[in-house]
Amino acid sequence: MSPVTDTHTPPFTTVLVANRGEIARRVIRTLARLGVRSVAVYSDADADAPHVREADLAVRIGPAAASASYLDIDAVIAAARETGADAVHPGYGFLSENAEFARACAAAGIVFIGPGERALEVMGDKIRAKEHVSGHGVPTVPGFSAIGMSDAAIAEAAEATGYPLLVKPSAGGGGKGMQVVRSADDLAHALATARRVAAAAFGDDSLLLERLIERPRHIEVQVLADAHGGVIHLGERECTLQRRHQKVIEEAPSPVVDAATRARLGAAACAAAASVDYVGAGTVEFLVAGDRPDEFFFIEMNTRLQVEHPVTELVTGIDLVEQQLRVAAGEHLALAQADVRLDGHAIEARVYAESPERGFLPATGEVLVWDAAADVRTDAAVETGSTVTADYDPMIAKVVAHAADRAGALLRLDAALAETVLLGLDSNIGFLRALLADEDVQAGRMDTGLIDRMPPFAGAEPAAAALAAAAAFARQHDPHETASAAERLVADASSQRARAGDLWRMAEGWRIGGLRAGTVQRFLDDDGALHTAEGADPLHGATDATDAVVARDADGALWVHADGATHRLRPLTRREATAARLAARERDAAATDPELRAPMPGAVVALHVSDGTSVAAGDRIVTIEAMKMEHPVVAPHAGIVRLDVATGDQVRRDQVLAHVSSEEPDTRS
Repeated sequence: MSPVTDTHTPPFTTVLVANRGEIARRVIRTLARLGVRSVAVYSDADADAPHVREADLAVRIGPAAASASYLDIDAVIAAARETGADAVHPGYGFLSENAEFARACAAAGIVFIGPGERALEVMGDKIRAKEHVSGHGVPTVPGFSAIGMSDAAIAEAAEATGYPLLVKPSAGGGGKGMQVVRSADDLAHALATARRVAAAAFGDDSLLLERLIERPRHIEVQVLADAHGGVIHLGERECTLQRRHQKVIEEAPSPVVDAATRARLGAAACAAAASVDYVGAGTVEFLVAGDRPDEFFFIEMNTRLQVEHPVTELVTGIDLVEQQLRVAAGEHLALAQADVRLDGHAIEARVYAESPERGFLPATGEVLVWDAAADVRTDAAVETGSTVTADYDPMIAKVVAHAADRAGALLRLDAALAETVLLGLDSNIGFLRALLADEDVQAGRMDTGLIDRMPPFAGAEPAAAALAAAAAFARQHDPHETASAAERLVADASSQRARAGDLWRMAEGWRIGGLRAGTVQRFLDDDGALHTAEGADPLHGATDATDAVVARDADGALWVHADGATHRLRPLTRREATAARLAARERDAAATDPELRAPMPGAVVALHVSDGTSVAAGDRIVTIEAMKMEHPVVAPHAGIVRLDVATGDQVRRDQVLAHVSSEEPDTRS
């Protein structure tokens, strides 16, 4: 379906987009279509980001840290004034649900493209929101606010409410700080962790405790409202597939919501929006009982555009950003509830820079090749040559497929993910394909714990096509030299956005094809496994080998995309391969390594023990925070701890954090 458009004059002259990445690019696209001048803002880390080049104007607002740039209200307002912006679109995250920012916009005579202050204040606090909507006929989950309560009082109230419980920060969202507590023994640790994360992420450590509904589905409803009392809903989205409370796959409509339940969900969502005089696009989130899909409970209302809004746009044909702009400009909604029709099925997969094989740890680095799939919608934060840092959220793209039915959308999304080329840093694309292939996902039998119950993800072994492509590339390029500028290769010339002086951005992608036979080539993957590519015809027996794409990183490793999978392979000489085999045997024979190393770059946010402490295997030693997530580092075996870092230290990947030496028995009599 084509988006619903309006023939009116543009709602604004100039709009500043107070965000970054794929959402900034998404908003800029609609602004361009409507003939509205766009203004981008950027931090030092984003000076060369795609959204900066795609906007009509761009203004630097600070250093890389979000707190000193994208969260700096004064800097954003100053940029809006400097460029003559008459409105600000906040995207999602950052300042999008910040009532103080909305007030600052109003004080500066700038339209905030979002709801009014009352909606932001009421719905921005989970405790207050729950109490508020329960008075307007919206069902809520049993629970209580922990504000002002001692830990002892919280424990008593928790017993009265009943375990299991979900502890979550009252402010903020995105699943940050949420802790599942199954017994009283786990409560103290969960409270401490939730408070620490909430204080760091939102500046507010207030907590809310709710009854944990086992095996629930997460269903949300998209609403649109204008300043004249008009409120409609655009159907529901299924957001049940989550990991660590972060959504991974979203779809519209839900496979378990029938027409009658959709009407009830929509009525409850509209009632929640109307109760705070909502204006703009918003989302009301519900938990739906796994065994009773007709029973639902209010979770929260997100007073902004959602990451997953494309699936609603694809099944309704409505451009939600345009609707936000028009109602913010004071126009009436151009649609009535009866005008909303759902066409087919849409599914979105979030592509993260992370390593599923290493426990989903965030990944950083340079994007050597980015080539999006054809015939689907891809909203991306990166392009070839982009750098992904640890300063922001690790989501770098969304791949969205639309088809006549759910089965067709699943097939199309999997094919699109297989076609998507991302070389230079780890991603979750392989995991997403495995998730889509899960028989329960295929059948629509889902709950929010499905991903947590899956076995640890193990990436596919390099296929013949991947090894053939790597061997062919290695024969043409010396694998032991640092990659030159011209050898950093781009996969698809049509997707390039070249700039003067960046020779490698203008290079054509290297793809395997028609090379003569060579000798045996050996490779080492990131798990330390050895692979051999025989040097007969590199195309022999390789499926679609000519579709393989190869790039070499600054360390000399080859990134290969072939047969719908990506691998990082380091070419080895015969001597290096022998040494690697011997090293693997020695590791297998050795005792557990006493050194605890950082699994990723980040900041030390907690030390759980002190020097000289005796610990057991599995005890927490250090917690590292990176990309808005905490990662505990635990003792590999029992022993005595010696710490090598302090709270607040910035550490790099594989840096030694602590030593755990085996305890020696006391032989003194």
